[in-house]
Amino acid sequence: MLSSAPASPTHRHALIAQARQTLLADGAAPLRAEVEPWIARSWQRCLAQGLHPTQRVAFDAVSATALRRSREQNQHLLRAARPVLQQLTRAIAGMHYFAMLTDARGIVVDVQGHCDQGDPRASAIGRVGIDLSEAAVGTTAIGAALAELQPVWLHRGEHFFDDNASYSCAGAPLFDPQGQCVGMLDLTGVDVPERPELRHLVARSARAMEDALLRQLPHALLLRVNWPGCPLGSEGDGLLTLDGDGFVVGANSMARQLVPQPLRTPGAPTHASDLLALPWAMLFDAARRHPAQPIDLPLWSGLRLQALAQLPEHARGASPVATLSPVLAGAPPAAAPLREAETALIRQAVQDARGNVAEAARVLGISRATVYRKLGHPKGF
Repeated sequence: MLSSAPASPTHRHALIAQARQTLLADGAAPLRAEVEPWIARSWQRCLAQGLHPTQRVAFDAVSATALRRSREQNQHLLRAARPVLQQLTRAIAGMHYFAMLTDARGIVVDVQGHCDQGDPRASAIGRVGIDLSEAAVGTTAIGAALAELQPVWLHRGEHFFDDNASYSCAGAPLFDPQGQCVGMLDLTGVDVPERPELRHLVARSARAMEDALLRQLPHALLLRVNWPGCPLGSEGDGLLTLDGDGFVVGANSMARQLVPQPLRTPGAPTHASDLLALPWAMLFDAARRHPAQPIDLPLWSGLRLQALAQLPEHARGASPVATLSPVLAGAPPAAAPLREAETALIRQAVQDARGNVAEAARVLGISRATVYRKLGHPKGF
């Protein structure tokens, strides 16, 4: 009868060693239960590059010019990452791990935490400017996270090169507000016990960095979105930012999962009306009037989310007219009271109809085109 008990660390290391022997004997990475598929894929990529596990590993630094260019190009990332790295290093202070931030090519741009400079294995990699890409140092959490675009945990013999068998590392990719990978976050220890839970910690920290990166971009409105029933205002929220005309400035990873993005030409702007089945100007009005009150957020798919619409901090003390969307704020001063009352009535009708513009128009006794026009949208929103 097979035992369901998990393998001991010693037994697991032996299974990994067997997998590595198969790698050397057959020239192909084995697809065994003890080796995760992404590790096997990384081993196969290393073999395809003509690498061999017994080769010596040189942890080479890029040129000063290349490092300066990388740090200049990643100033926004470095600024967004700094407070998160401070919190992260406090969390791992007693574990003999240190944190590294790399750019999208795997070049280290920041190192935080206790990196024992007296240990040549730690000092070899814990330096700004070192190239830790898969092409340079084989299978590592850094190279794998950048290649697989998913959080990973790698322990000792799961590295491709024998020289790297003393390292244990967790890594997670970092995405910018447009969804492009801009780097990765890594936690590395030398001769440390296996701690696969660090994969969750590094993924959580990476998401916090992405949120900070998103918030740095100038925007007129922040939408916190989540499924109904999930508390809003937590780190698990999807974040979506809009400019004053309703165009999407950026989104975090969770928002991109919750709100499907339409297919469009790369670089073409996305409007809130392409994503959300309600007049986008209502979001600005909700942020101005009820910033702490969740609103119903219908999608074109028929699914519904809940959201908090929030103005940037610099705009929260502005006058009501100044915080209106540009479409509404452009009304002539003399007509403002009547126009605002009329618009508020139409918005309330749309909200009561749960975003169904046709139903709101029927209740008001006006056409759908009039609803769109009064709320500042072109016909066919």
